[in-house]
Amino acid sequence: MAPHVHDPERVLVLQGGGALGAYQGGVYEGLADANEHPDWVAGISIGAINAALIAGNPPERRVTQLRAFWDQITAGVTVDPWLPGDQIRAMFNTASAYWTASVGVKGFFTPRIPPPSFYPPGAPQALSVYDTAPLKKTLETYADFDLINAKKTRLSVGAVNIKTGNFVYFDNTQQTIGPEHIMASGALPPGFPPVEIEGEWYWDGGLVSNTPLQYVLDQEHQHDLTIYQVDLFSAQGPLPRTLEEAGEREKDIRYSSRTRANTDQNLRLRRMRAAFANLVKKLPKSFDKDPDLAVLKAAAEENAVTVVQLIYRDKPYEGGTKDFEFSRKTMREHWAAGLADMQKTMHHRGEIKTKPAAGGAKTFDVHRSEQKS
Repeated sequence: MAPHVHDPERVLVLQGGGALGAYQGGVYEGLADANEHPDWVAGISIGAINAALIAGNPPERRVTQLRAFWDQITAGVTVDPWLPGDQIRAMFNTASAYWTASVGVKGFFTPRIPPPSFYPPGAPQALSVYDTAPLKKTLETYADFDLINAKKTRLSVGAVNIKTGNFVYFDNTQQTIGPEHIMASGALPPGFPPVEIEGEWYWDGGLVSNTPLQYVLDQEHQHDLTIYQVDLFSAQGPLPRTLEEAGEREKDIRYSSRTRANTDQNLRLRRMRAAFANLVKKLPKSFDKDPDLAVLKAAAEENAVTVVQLIYRDKPYEGGTKDFEFSRKTMREHWAAGLADMQKTMHHRGEIKTKPAAGGAKTFDVHRSEQKS
């Protein structure tokens, strides 16, 4: 008998990672080419910006607007490396990153002049190296917030309440979303300033968790889900050999949010709940009115979930500055890598669309699949 193919709700989950976020643009282009448009987009930091551009445009305009945004913010360095080779490329990328740090990114952020130390304590300008005011206009240019709030595509972005330290999600099914909610999700200190929303101040959600997968799993228990989880930092990597490599490895571990380990653990719990639900069905009818069983039944109800993992794999010449290296050449490489990974993934669409067996949860990673074959 052929496996049952179902049509679950599609969710795109986008991790934070600065300049690496162009990889997510390529992933989305691959999804769009396969006509797998998401019903729900959740993001943090640069993932929140990409998510807003997706939810804030009709499907036929999304790739165009994503490309236009990434072309704009990489307009500062449009030259190519002057010679081939990884060593020269590493020097080029480092120079590009420090140019960005010096002059900012068009339509995104500018250096604060005078610098924050010249402002009195308590002034908003005293809390960040850069001013992100240009980002508001850019978001309004490339995303239609009226469309976002029409809720045709669900949008969720994560931030951290500075006073409480609590993780908060802004969700267009629960509130009206504006540019400030997206900016709050990407307000990584001390580079970027906190964002005020209704009297509360927020920083980048990546300070608590850089991956919004848990929020999606916690929010939806009725509809089956296919979650495309797009991460920009890998928890796995080689032992560093230099101080610079140690800094890069530390950043990778910190912002990867141990994606695969946490995903696997969460899905194991879901399988246990599903197994318990199957066991409950086998109990004698005499247990039906037991109040304890009613509580356990409610806790055991789970939808079927497939998590498709796509994790950016950095190049040998990319170092600790890779998340703020905004050159045009590197952006296009990141985009192409995301597109290629999604195209490979879509070759396994039949496997992805097959409903999980008993247990109701499975993962798929094209790179793991290639390693096994």
